[in-house]
Amino acid sequence: MAVINPRFRRKERPGPQLPPGQYLTTDFPVMSLAATPVVRTERWALTLTGPDGAGHRWTWSEFTDLPQQEITVDIHCVTRWSKLGTTWKGVSIDTLLDAAGLRDAGTHVMASCYGGYTTNMPLADLVDGKAMIAHTFDGKPLAPEHGGPARLLVPHLYFWKSAKWIHELHLMSADEPGFWEANGYNMYGDPWREQRYA
Repeated sequence: MAVINPRFRRKERPGPQLPPGQYLTTDFPVMSLAATPVVRTERWALTLTGPDGAGHRWTWSEFTDLPQQEITVDIHCVTRWSKLGTTWKGVSIDTLLDAAGLRDAGTHVMASCYGGYTTNMPLADLVDGKAMIAHTFDGKPLAPEHGGPARLLVPHLYFWKSAKWIHELHLMSADEPGFWEANGYNMYGDPWREQRYA
């Protein structure tokens, strides 16, 4: 008869690494401040503006003609859900800054959206491959309820920083709060440090 040591525990395979306080979902919950705006690609434009007001504007066709990249990342919402292995396609912020000649302009960015939403972040969190303007999710055009036709994607920060229905990135010489940041959310929003609220 076999003798089983009561102190022996079978080693479990490690599960996905989630930021503290998060739970895993296979859905893609819809979180929005207000009603979904109707943004048609023939009217959509993206503007990248420097601190002095100079900048560059792309129409939809000009934007989609820029070099594209595809990334697979985990995303984390401040409401505590996390979705792993999401695949996005779009234009990196590095590409936009280089095309606009604004690579070294400003220290912070205010993202502004159709519908009036804004959010802020350090410019350093958008460069070196960390962020993009995404138009495709899991191989399909980004649905309006998820920010289509295009949204900012900053996957290493809480998802409220990945502003839906993006239309402008304004480079600034100092930090300023966006909508949620002015209403009690953390100015930075690192999910691994649980920076949910101010």
